[in-house]
Amino acid sequence: MIESKTTTLKLAQLALQKVRDFGELVKFKLNLTVVFSAVMAFLIASTGEIDWLSVGILALGGFCVAGAANALNQALERDFDKLMKRTADRPVAAGRMSVSDAVLTAGILSIIGLLLLASFNPWAAFFGVMAMLSYAFLYTPMKRISPAAIAIGAFPGALPVLIGCVAFQGEITSLAFALFALQFFWQFPHFSAIGFLGFEDYQKAGFRFVASHNGKPHPNLGIQSMLYALCLIPVGLLPFINGYTGMTSAVVVVLASVIYAWMGWRLQRGNDRKSAMQLMFSSFFYLPVVLIALWLDKI
Repeated sequence: MIESKTTTLKLAQLALQKVRDFGELVKFKLNLTVVFSAVMAFLIASTGEIDWLSVGILALGGFCVAGAANALNQALERDFDKLMKRTADRPVAAGRMSVSDAVLTAGILSIIGLLLLASFNPWAAFFGVMAMLSYAFLYTPMKRISPAAIAIGAFPGALPVLIGCVAFQGEITSLAFALFALQFFWQFPHFSAIGFLGFEDYQKAGFRFVASHNGKPHPNLGIQSMLYALCLIPVGLLPFINGYTGMTSAVVVVLASVIYAWMGWRLQRGNDRKSAMQLMFSSFFYLPVVLIALWLDKI
């Protein structure tokens, strides 16, 4: 009886570890932000009564495609993940999951995700493929070569909103372009803050995507973040200018962008962990606040 309970407990623990490893492989929490962006873009683009079934299909499709990209990323970077504290316990890097299992998982997720996106229109599926391949096979290797990786990675990073928009509209419109540009420029201050905070770990693992100077984060990361944040004002106003949204969301976009830029300037002046943390947390709030404002203020 005792042995039976012990065996059951071990099996339950093993199953729980498998679930945790899957969540870590697909970067579950990060993946939810991708899904959120795609769904919000779909809602902003939608007209008439909301089709919540389509929203669910889009969310699941986006989750699977993003999960596939993350799984491929971890399979490719397993040897480098071992060298960093924050990634050493990832399932492939820690040896709890084989590379073949990770790739197989990525393959299954990509098929499911792309089929779900294709149920909307070819454009949605096409951009899903572009997001997955560019993230795994362009951004991932470029991180070890040059800070240009941030710009390259910002492309697949901004595709979720484009996918969400074209899923409803069936074409690339001015709204789709505006939302893509919004998420594209948003990523630069976000990654500057993350790169500053994790600079030593990234350097130890051989990553070169954070601009450096004399072995430290580049002193102009803050001013660069501020300038990119200011770029969010004109692109964020495009939905208002083109008649998709009203004045209220336009004001929210401007205020949120100015605050975001101010946090970049604080990093420039302080050049310390505190100001980098403030910039990072402001980036977490910026995107949901702006996207929700655009949705609620649709004309």
